[in-house]
Amino acid sequence: MSDKRRPGMDHDLYPYSSILTRPQLSWPGEKRLAIWVVLHLEQWELQSPASAIRDARFKGEFGNFFPDYRTYSTREYGNRVGIFRILDVLDRYQIPVTVAANAALCDARPQLIEECLKRGYEIAAHGSHATRMITSKMSRTQEEDYIHQAMATVRQNSGVEQVGWIGQDFGESPRTPQILSQAGVDYLGDWPNDDQPYWLTLDPPLVSLPYHVEWDDGTLMALRQLTAPRYGQMVREAADRLQQDATDGPARMMSIGLHPWVVGQPQRVRYLDQILAHLQTMDGLWFAAGRDIAASFRNQTVMPEPPVGQK
Repeated sequence: MSDKRRPGMDHDLYPYSSILTRPQLSWPGEKRLAIWVVLHLEQWELQSPASAIRDARFKGEFGNFFPDYRTYSTREYGNRVGIFRILDVLDRYQIPVTVAANAALCDARPQLIEECLKRGYEIAAHGSHATRMITSKMSRTQEEDYIHQAMATVRQNSGVEQVGWIGQDFGESPRTPQILSQAGVDYLGDWPNDDQPYWLTLDPPLVSLPYHVEWDDGTLMALRQLTAPRYGQMVREAADRLQQDATDGPARMMSIGLHPWVVGQPQRVRYLDQILAHLQTMDGLWFAAGRDIAASFRNQTVMPEPPVGQK
């Protein structure tokens, strides 16, 4: 090994931590497994600006042509029809939900935000459009404007000052966490690297809530092309194992990401119903919005000191 190499992380955002060696963590009511349901409300563009970066996983989904009405219309189906199927299912179980909302969606579809607010759902900032990710191609000023404008829109539409951040398609530059921290974000939901919340050692420190792409309906059914029955089975199996892990060891959390254009389809929504019905039969589960999971974690842990020179 070269003398210039040393063990450790490739960045200063957080130190390595084994889940088996951490201080005890528990959820309210001595619950062992927190369930975080994240409902995405996104605004797609038929033609985004030339400078915009779109998630490459969805490029050319139905062919490399313009205008791509089929891709646009499939997503818009979620905002016109699929969302109401999902809300109908969620209403039956009366569980807390975090809504990841694009700023453009708040402006263009305010009635959907109202439907969520009247149910008491948390609204988290989710960038500007589904077709505009944060990337390292942005300048710092462009990125700061993007984040501040998205947060301001969600604050105005939700009536809540303290909002979380769930990046559009998990897009980040190396600057993003620090910009979010300084912008007063309540938590960051972009990193799927744990089964517990943890601190990002920024200035000021910021809570990271793991968003698990493994159980995201878009990842499983739209990208990996799992069948809807297999999707439902996989999420239930994951919950069973996490409950076992949390019963035998440290408390855990599980995120379940929902997109109206995916699981809101008529042939798929029944499997969301089956997942929630299964979860409600399980012992030791705490259904919670992101803000409440982050608050519980903060109340039980010591805020770290930011690295020297971190700005």
